[in-house]
Amino acid sequence: MSKLVIETKDLYKIYKGVVNVRAVDGVDLQIEDNEFTAIVGPSGSGKTTLLNIIGGLDRASKGSVVVNGTEITKKSDNELIDFRLKHIGFVFQSYNLIPVLSAKENTEFIMLMQGVDKKKRDERVTSLLTQVGLGDKMDNKPTQLSGGQQQRVAVARALASKPDFVLADEPTANLDSKSATNLLDIMAKLNEEEGVTFIFSTHDQRVIDRAKRVITLEDGKIVSDIRK
Repeated sequence: MSKLVIETKDLYKIYKGVVNVRAVDGVDLQIEDNEFTAIVGPSGSGKTTLLNIIGGLDRASKGSVVVNGTEITKKSDNELIDFRLKHIGFVFQSYNLIPVLSAKENTEFIMLMQGVDKKKRDERVTSLLTQVGLGDKMDNKPTQLSGGQQQRVAVARALASKPDFVLADEPTANLDSKSATNLLDIMAKLNEEEGVTFIFSTHDQRVIDRAKRVITLEDGKIVSDIRK
């Protein structure tokens, strides 16, 4: 049986000004484990804002977000930091790798913060970087890696903590066609073989074509939700 990992109820994000902007406007959403879901829509539709609220990077103006039975909207900032560390993986458009650290060190960084011992860190990092095709690049710094390789390190880093799900915000936006396809192949394999739950925010038709579910936002509202 599938397990519910994310549920939002009556979710709003309102930016107040001369004219109030509802970036997220009453979103009710359920995501189950093992999903490979793309959230799509035009610029300004609320995709990234919704992802950031689900990931605890931003606060909702109203409504609730429940992750694996825990309502994160009621947590303090410090509690949210700890929750993200243990439960949510992130892949960003701009990679967000630490320039002075190697691929191995970037991947294990979250596990260091979690207090995982060195032997377990080494085993998991080696396994993850091998899975994403970078077993021979473990000692390379980000400047010694291509954009596609850096994003693969970012995927390995997102998975290092064994999160409940991975949020990927426009992960292919800065990649050439071949690198984007390779990255999607890796993510799809992790979804199929390891059961990793991925939620994408994207404009990229390649991501949309590979997704098992496509949720379309317009003006902060869900206007379409299609399972393939």
